Formats: sequence, C-alpha cells, structure tokens
Amino acid sequence: MLRGLETAAAGMIAQQHRHDTVTNNISNINTPGFKQTHALARSFPEMLLAITGVSAEQGGKVGRLNTGVFAEESLALQLQGDLMQTNRSTDFAIVSDIQVPGVTFDLSGKAVQPNGDVVYQPSAYFTLQNAAGEIRYTRSGQFSVDADRYLIASDGTRVLGQDGRPQQLPAGVAANQLLLNSDRQLTLEDGTVVGSLLITKVNNPHHLVREGDGKFRLMGNQNEAVPLGAGDRVEVRQGYIERSNVDPAKSMVELMSALRAYEANQKVVQFYDRSLDKAVNEVGRV
Repeated sequence: MLRGLETAAAGMIAQQHRHDTVTNNISNINTPGFKQTHALARSFPEMLLAITGVSAEQGGKVGRLNTGVFAEESLALQLQGDLMQTNRSTDFAIVSDIQVPGVTFDLSGKAVQPNGDVVYQPSAYFTLQNAAGEIRYTRSGQFSVDADRYLIASDGTRVLGQDGRPQQLPAGVAANQLLLNSDRQLTLEDGTVVGSLLITKVNNPHHLVREGDGKFRLMGNQNEAVPLGAGDRVEVRQGYIERSNVDPAKSMVELMSALRAYEANQKVVQFYDRSLDKAVNEVGRV
C-alpha cells in the first residue's frame, strides 16, 4: 500500500515540475529569442511481479511494473522562431536552417539514424562575452550601444565580432548609422566597415545550458561550437528580432493536462490516506 502512495506522490511532483515548466514558457511568449522548454520524465526501474510460491517455469510470472516517475530534466526546443520587424538598426535576427549531409531532420530538429544514433540539427547563435570574459550564446539580437560605444545585449553583455573581440564603434559613429552587409559586417553608408557580428554554429544545441536573460553556455565539449561553414544556411537580418518559439495554444493544452494529471494523483493519495486510516483505527482495533 505504501508503495502505491509513493507512486502517486512521485506523479504529483513530476506534474508540478511539468506545470512550472509550461508556466515559464507562457510567461516568456513575448521575450525575444526565447526557446520553449519541455519537461522530461523518466519512469522508476521496473519490478517483476510473480505469484507467491510459484516459479516462473510453472507460470508464476505475472509481468513487469513501473512504480512511478520522476522529473528528470528540462530540455529547450532550439527551433526557429518567427521574425518581427522593428526597424531599429541595432536589432538583428538569425534565420538558421543548417543541414547535415545524408540526414533528414523532423519538425523537432532531430533525426534517428539506422543504427539508432540520434542526430540533432545544428543551430546558429550570436556570440557574447560577459564581464568575467566567458563566452555565452544567444538568439536574442535586441542589442544597443552603451556609453563606451560597445555593442551590448540587454543585460550589458558585450557582443563579439568576427575578430573575437567586443565590438566598439568608432568615436562619432551613431547606432542609427549602422548597416549590415551580407558578410555580417557593420558598415556606414559609404561602405566603411566599423564592426561585425560573430555567428557561432553549435553542432548539438542540447548541450547548451540556459543561464537567463536569453543567454546559454556550452556544457561539455567546447568543440561543439564552431565557425559557420561556407554551405551553412544562415542569414542575419537587420531591423528584425526573433520572437519566442512558444506555441500559446499548445502550451495551454499541456498546462491543463498537467493539472488534470496532478488532480488524479492527488485523489489516489487521498484514497490511500483513507485506507490507512481504516487499517489503523478500525481493523487494528479488532
């Protein structure tokens, strides 16, 4: 009986995590470059059910049963979001559709090879450098220019150029004078190059860890982050920002589903509570 109580309680915890994840997605619908997150759950190890006193050879094997789930992790869905035009010269949006030869990706950006290996679609990111000198990545290209003429993200993190250094505009150059050419260089009307944007390709976007303010850090093998190749289908558009890729309708359905599953597990806990009460206070007296 207590095992059933633990199973229901584990289900409640997993659904609460799922509910919190979807709520966070909905709250960031209007956040530029935000990538929606999915809550992943894994079942507890299986246990073998058997008839007591009867061996498996005699037909005593009933089957296997999972005794609950736990919320394992939250996985960001690194897919392209819609673009919104802002006409600001320091707003940039990445349009990324990087392909891998011989691999066909599904709508979630995943492909399963014949040998069972899973391949994820690479994605492109703006490259930033924080105050500690650490490299970070973002799809939010809503930039501005600070008092020291550095091109910065919304939290003050500096934007890196193709030379690997923070981009600082020359004295006397205003932000509204910037133009972006096809080589992702920032120029003036006369063609003078005053900066550039470093776009980094991450071969497996699921190795990125969310840090907040739309930034990600690369976990594990740093060789996953490489420069764009000549054939990579990546475009940067000036005067646009990438909107969140959260689907509001789907998120609301998932939110209600998590709520109903939580309530179902809650009723199971209440049932076990009443059963234990009878066992202790009524059956126990006999």
